[in-house]
Amino acid sequence: MRPHSALPPVLAAALVFLTACGSQSSVGGSGSTVPAPAPSVVADEKDGIRITSADTGGCARPCASYTVTGPADGPVVTIAVFEFRTAEGRAMDNVKETIPAVAPGTTVTRTVTAPLASPGSLVGGRVHIGTVRTVPAAEAPSPTGPCPPSGVRVYADEGDAAMGLRAVGLHLENCGTGSLRLDGYPAVQPLDENHRALPAVRVLQGGQAIATGTGADGPARPFSLRPGERAHAGLVWRNTTEAGDPVSAPYVRVRWQPGAAPVMVVPELDLGTTGRLAVGPWKPARKEG
Repeated sequence: MRPHSALPPVLAAALVFLTACGSQSSVGGSGSTVPAPAPSVVADEKDGIRITSADTGGCARPCASYTVTGPADGPVVTIAVFEFRTAEGRAMDNVKETIPAVAPGTTVTRTVTAPLASPGSLVGGRVHIGTVRTVPAAEAPSPTGPCPPSGVRVYADEGDAAMGLRAVGLHLENCGTGSLRLDGYPAVQPLDENHRALPAVRVLQGGQAIATGTGADGPARPFSLRPGERAHAGLVWRNTTEAGDPVSAPYVRVRWQPGAAPVMVVPELDLGTTGRLAVGPWKPARKEG
């Protein structure tokens, strides 16, 4: 299987001519909250994100300064794709940024850098804002950082894709102080772009309901996790398209067990017209070494 991007093809939403761009002010340890600067060139705003040009020469590689404004209905973690293009329109680099929650009505400034593009290659070029996804801060996954109050860390990986078959891993870490017992399957709920449930999607237990060999098949077996130990499960689906309208579910709300605090992941389910999603059982992760 070859790597599967968690986001669909970039949707061009903003253009700005850049040479180089300067320092950033942000949240989450990478800066501080500041008023949005007066941009010299402003691109169209998309979902609270606005690209600005800051010709200060502060970047070693192509970069773009952008502002993020927190929505009025509550703090969200934002996941956005930025596409760097040459003056001729050739794609140089795609960068996915996870932007920490910004307080409602507050604007912060950040910088995105194209790590694979060569220095100077963006002169006269363009930066596009692609797909933007938002997750309520209270449901944001936490692959790193402080342990959640529940003592359980849940998140998803980037996934794999081959010949229309998709698989995304769900990961769980016992970051608390006591033993954790698992016996069964994570509870998952596919959601549309507006975080609404998609009742037409059938959730099946066991990855073998879609395909074998993904690591999400086999029966559920009880086991315990000591502090620091991990487990994994999997989501499996096909993007086959036949008669009918294809279904997309950008988000999935995950509870590691019924009644647990929910975590919202962004696997970008392109279910085609199959209408089916399989979830594998929790299994203990292999210990390294």
